[in-house]
Order: sequence, then C-alpha cells, then structure tokens
Amino acid sequence: MEIKYYDKEHECMSREDLRALQSERLIKQVQYVYDNVETYRKKMDEMNVKPSDIKSIDDIVKLPFTVKKDLRDGYPFGMFAAKQKDIIRLHASSGTTGKLTVVGYTKNDIDVWAQMAARSIVASGGTEDMVAHVSYGYGLFTGGLGLHYGAEKLGCATVPSSSGNTQNQIRLIQDFKADILACTPSYAIYLASEMEKQGLKPEDIALKIGIFGAEPWTDEMRKVIEEKLGIKAYDIYGLSEIMGPGVACECAYQNGLHINEDHFYPEIIDPVTLEPVAPGEKGELVFTTLTKEGIPLIRYRTKDIATINYEKCECGRTLARLGKITGRTDDMLIIRGVNVFPSQIEAAIMSVNKNVEAHYQIIVDRVNNLDTLEIQIEINEAMFSDEINKLEALRTAISDNVKSMLSVGAKITLVSPNTLPRSEGKAKRVIDKRKI
Repeated sequence: MEIKYYDKEHECMSREDLRALQSERLIKQVQYVYDNVETYRKKMDEMNVKPSDIKSIDDIVKLPFTVKKDLRDGYPFGMFAAKQKDIIRLHASSGTTGKLTVVGYTKNDIDVWAQMAARSIVASGGTEDMVAHVSYGYGLFTGGLGLHYGAEKLGCATVPSSSGNTQNQIRLIQDFKADILACTPSYAIYLASEMEKQGLKPEDIALKIGIFGAEPWTDEMRKVIEEKLGIKAYDIYGLSEIMGPGVACECAYQNGLHINEDHFYPEIIDPVTLEPVAPGEKGELVFTTLTKEGIPLIRYRTKDIATINYEKCECGRTLARLGKITGRTDDMLIIRGVNVFPSQIEAAIMSVNKNVEAHYQIIVDRVNNLDTLEIQIEINEAMFSDEINKLEALRTAISDNVKSMLSVGAKITLVSPNTLPRSEGKAKRVIDKRKI
C-alpha cells in the first residue's frame, strides 16, 4: 500500500521532537492569551498561575479549563485575542441553545486550517488530480468552507455544492465525475438512498473516497455507506471552537483518527474529577490550540467521549490517534439509571440484519414516573412486505441485542421505508419528551 503525506516532516516527526515543538508553542500561546484575553487572565490569576510558570507541555495541567459557557458569556468577541482589524473570517454555532458560539480567524488561522484539512484529505487517499464534491453546509457552519479550502489547498477541483438540492447534487456527482464526497454520514446515506431510487448503482458513479464527520457514526453505518456508494469511507473530526474539520482524520489503516498535534494538543480527562486518565482509557476529550491567533483556547472541554492511542501507526505517522467518538457527556441519555449513548443504540440495531435501514429515531419519555425508550427503525421494501412472523423475529432480535448491549430494554417499532424524517445536515436522532 502506497502511503502519501501532505506534510511528512510534521506528520512523522519523533515524539521527542513533537513534544519540544508543543512546549515551545504552548509557552508562547499562554503568554499571548494572558496578555490579550481578560477571561484567561482572570482565571489564571484566581489560580495563582502566571505565564512564567509554564515551562513545558507537561505544565498544561496547571492551566484552567475552558467551556462553551465562557464563549457564550463573552459573546460576541470577548474571547478573541487578535485585534479586530486582523480578523478576516467569522463563524458561529447554530445557536440551538443559548447564545451563538462565535469564532474568529486571522489570515494565518485560515491558512493553517486549509493545511490541516488538506492533510486530512491526503490521509484519506485524496490527491491533487481528484474532483472533490463538498456537501457539508456552507455559511456560519465550519464544515463546508473547511473542506473546501482544504481541497483547494491540495489542488483538487472543488465543487462547493453545500447541503440540500439533492437531485441536483446527484447529477453533479455523475456529470463532474467526483472522486471525493465530503458530507455528514447521515447525508451520505440519504444521497445513496436517492441514487437507488433513480436506479443508480455504485459502478455508475466515479466516487472513490468519502470524508464524513460532524456527527457520531458507527462502523456498521460505515459498512452500509461503503456498500451503497462503492467507496472507502473515512472519519474526520473537528469542532468550530478549535478550528473546524481537520483537527483529526483517519488514514488508510483506519485504526483511529490522526490528531494534528503540532497545532492542537489533546488530553483525555475524567469528566467528573477533571483529572487526566491513564493512557488508552476512555474519558472526555480536551484540546488546547497551540497556534491559533483569532480565538485561542486553553484546555477546551469538548464534551466528546473518546480514547487516544500514542503508538506509531502502520502508515508511518507518529501523530496520536483519536479513538472513534462514542458519545458526548451532554447528549448521554440516562434511562432508568443506565447511561446510554445514541451511537451505542445505532451499533446495536445495525449489527442484527442488513435489511435494517440506517434511518432510525430514538424516543425517550416518562410514563408513571418510569423512563421509557422506543426505537423506531426503517426496514427495506423486501423485508417490509415479508411475512408477519419474520418481521416479529427481526423485531425480537433487535430488542434482544439492544438489551444485551445497553443493559436496558426498549420498545422496538419497525416502520415502512421513507417513514422517518430525512436530514440534509446533522441527523436529529433523539426526541427526549422528558424535557418538554
């Protein structure tokens, strides 16, 4: 297998050299935020920590954490370190709860972002002579422009399709002979379903690579996407507060997502004690931006649950590998005292039978002071028209698998094809009526 790199010097540097670079950049960054961001200056003063106390990357544990509330409290520009004249781009979260989370980028930030996204595309097998079809949403969401700039930086012919207008997207993918598809995994499933309705088969399109992120997805969903589109599907990770897509991405060996550690320093902490966990243990992912100028963040708690592997990868990259995100501390469901993540439910239902579609909805309610869990799952046409006893056997098998994997029972409802709502962006999988 031929392995290519976008920036071999940094992607394959020794751990000793990498830690030296991280230390140098952290020392500079801490002084920068202390001098320019009142929130950090106040937090550090309260902890009796001065920039001079930070002498290496090992001292990062002395620094305060940052949470999303800090960004919202500073709305819109209170957490910015760069001067307003140096900010050339603004992005913001969707603002589904509370105030918008606003992030600003300097010219250098945008260039670093493009490089990191280009690294990710190359790690996924992309090359400069390919056509990249970008179906992440453009606008305030960082997905579209992040992959767009990365693809252009690499030299790809880049199609800024954005999300929506699915029939037109299918036509463009065919006519432009796109090699790379970049979108959310749920939208990839939607595209594949629409292609099937048109009678298109994987061999009718030129797609080779899929770069999917922005929402948790399982290996079971990966297999479905790869089979339906005839591609190799890669996981990419990013969040707008840190940069956007390109913080980490899988390589050809797909044994974790390589974190671009020369720019984003990762930690895994216990979300309750806030102490670092042992290497390889699961916990909350924390990032420190080592080079960001617009809105540098120190020990930002992502709420994502994952592990980190520091062993050298077969691809030759020495960058640490992020384990697949298994859920979030803030979208974790507690059902009758049991902690449940939507990604666990997805794995449980999709590992039972290939006739189950990758469209499902989780409904949580409370009846007579008891939590209830219902999972509505689409099945394909062939299965739906099958005998009642076969449908019941499938429902029972899924129910048993869910209970075995989650230690909590659920009502399984099998529904006809195209019944559940489709998503052209992030899929809304959970309806929690207990909060209404």
